Order: sequence, then structure tokens, then C-alpha cells
Amino acid sequence: MSHTSSPSLFRLSDLTHPIVAGLISVIVNYGGTFILVFQAAKVAGLSPELTASWVWSVSIGVGLTGLFLSWRYREPIITAWSTPAAAFLVTALATTPYAEAVGAYLISAAAFVALGLSGCFDRVIKLIPPGIASGLLAGILLQFGIGAFGGATVDPLLVGLLIFAYVLLKRFTARYAVVGILVLGLVFLAMQGRVDLSGLQLKLAAPVFTMPQFSLNALLSVALPLFLITLTGQYMPGMLVLRNDGFKTSANPVLTVTGLGSLVMAPFGSHAFNIAAITAAIATGKEAHEEPTKRWVAGIAAGLSYVLVGVFGVTLAAVFMALPATFITTLAGLALLGTIGGSLAGALADPKSREAALITFLASAANISLLGIGGAFWGLVIGVVASIVLNGRLPRRDGGKRVAIEGAAE
Repeated sequence: MSHTSSPSLFRLSDLTHPIVAGLISVIVNYGGTFILVFQAAKVAGLSPELTASWVWSVSIGVGLTGLFLSWRYREPIITAWSTPAAAFLVTALATTPYAEAVGAYLISAAAFVALGLSGCFDRVIKLIPPGIASGLLAGILLQFGIGAFGGATVDPLLVGLLIFAYVLLKRFTARYAVVGILVLGLVFLAMQGRVDLSGLQLKLAAPVFTMPQFSLNALLSVALPLFLITLTGQYMPGMLVLRNDGFKTSANPVLTVTGLGSLVMAPFGSHAFNIAAITAAIATGKEAHEEPTKRWVAGIAAGLSYVLVGVFGVTLAAVFMALPATFITTLAGLALLGTIGGSLAGALADPKSREAALITFLASAANISLLGIGGAFWGLVIGVVASIVLNGRLPRRDGGKRVAIEGAAE
């Protein structure tokens, strides 16, 4: 059972921080990685109508599943499109007919539904020791923390202003630090004329149905890699983000709901959506709200924002992508500082598991890519193997089994 099962009463001031956390996660998602969707659409030779349909389907799908899960479980369950899968499709769609790719999306989505209903994935997640999970999360997020300061080379005035404002606000009004730098940064960019919205026209997006086709080639070259990449690159770290901040919702409904959503939206172009990993950390930690029971509002805010972007298709997505890259990376890095610090503290807290957790952290931060699978998975594998070798067994394994059985009975 989740520790958020008895939410306390909200005051108006309690809504500000989780809502802003949800909005920042959306801005970082669209501003940081959504360009991959447009690149994949261009490689596939999709028309503007089919591209807009892809934006519509993935945004609406992500928004509705996140809304439902956050409301149902009263936890900040942020959903997102699969970023590593979008990167994979930039090359895969060059040799796969679009209708066959849509068929592959359907097969991959059905596999996630089946995995969610089986309960296997949740049992695996609950066996991972807390120190290893914290080390993995800290390693994944490290590049974002570095990115917060790395942008100073190309845009010292903007980055310097945001960092100074963040530290100052943290000193005098810590609760409003992230809110403050978001507003200050947007005002600064507007004053510099670096956000041009003069040509913006709100146009409703129209979904376009594509009849799926199925082939062995698409099954092996698109569906299978799509499933594995999304599972290891998104669901695995995404669930560990929730666990790291104390949220206990089973992975089973998350897999099932997002899988069903992907199944429904695939014929309209959506490649895959899932629980968020990096952007979820913005909404699950103390920066979103001091009280964990009030952070689920961030999931609602993010979900509504995604739906709004989806309704207007490419138009609003283009607005987010028009923001300077340095602003997006600095904003994300500063918003994640608390989570990075907390994860490092958790990883190194227990002397017995400290070395294995440190290995996990460094291996994850190295972002190893082998066999088409990203760094989060390999960091976890290396950390678990190190833990078994150093300790003779996986720490807390018995407790993990007990919890897993309880979770399966829910």
C-alpha cells in the first residue's frame, strides 16, 4: 500500500509547487527530447498531417494515462513518450514502411500489457536493493546536474543568472527556488527577444488513422527492440525513481495502463509511452512539495499540460522547442539538484552496500550503450553483479520477496 493512501487537505499555497514541478517536467520533455520525434518523422517521409497526428496521439496518450494513474493512486506518476525508442526510430524508420512500423508499435504495446498483467516486472523491481536503486538514479541524473553548469560556456549571462537566483532563493525562500528561476528565466529571455511567439497560430491537430500491417521483419527489427529499449531505458529507471522517493505503487497497473494507452494510440502514430524517468524525478522529490502526500498534483498538472499540447498538435510543441537549449538544460539540472543529492546520500548511507552502490552510480553515469540497450540497464546489471560478488548475495533479498508477494496480492 502507498504511503499516500490518506492524503491531507490542500491549501491553495500547496498547489503552487507541484503544479510548477509538473509544468517543468513537461517543458523539459518537449524542449529537450521531442525533436527526435520530428527527426524520425522526417526520416520516414511522413506528411505534415501524419506528423501532427503523431504529436497528437503521443501527447494525448501520455496526458490521459498520467492523469489517470496520478489520480487513481495519489502519487506523482508522470508518464512520457519513450525517448530512447524515438532515438532508435530515427534510424529504424529509414528502412521500415510506416504501416509496418505501426503494426510493430501495436505488438510492442500488447507485450507491455501482458507483462503488466503477469506481475513479473514488479517482483523484479522490488528485489533491487535501495542502495543500488539510489546509485542508479544518481548516475542517470548526473549528466543533467552537470548540464546545469555546462551551459555557462555558451551562454554565461543566462546560466549565471539562473544559478545565482537559485542559490539566493534557496537561502531566503527555498520553497520558491525552482518556481522563481522558471519565471525569471522566461522574463529574461523575453526581454532579450529570444522567444519569438509573433508567428504563433493555434491550430487544432487532427488524428490520422493508419491501417497497421504486420511483417516478420518489422517484428524483429522494430517491435522487439522497441519493447526492450523502452523496458530497460524507461520503465526500469522510472519505477526506481518512484521507489527512491518512497512511493509504493505496483508496477503492474503502470505497465498495463500505459501499454493499453499505447495500443489505442498506435494507429494514429504514437510509438510508445511509459512511465517517465528523468522528468519524473522533478515531480517526485521534495522540490515538488515537502509533503509526499501532496506531490501527486504534479502528475495532474503534467497530464493536463500534455493534453493541451496534444490538442494543438505541432504548434505548442514548437513553442517549447523554441526555448534555448541552455535554458532547458540549466532549468532541468537545477530542478533535479535535490534529487541528485538525496540519491547520492541514499546510495552511500549503508557502509556494507556503499561500494556496490558507488559502482552502480559510476557505471550508470558512464551511460554505456551495448547491443542497442542504454546505460540505465547496464548500470543496474553491473551494480547488481557487484553487490552479489562483494556481499556474497543480494542484500535484503528475503525482504524483497516478502514485499513482492504482498504487492502481487494487491
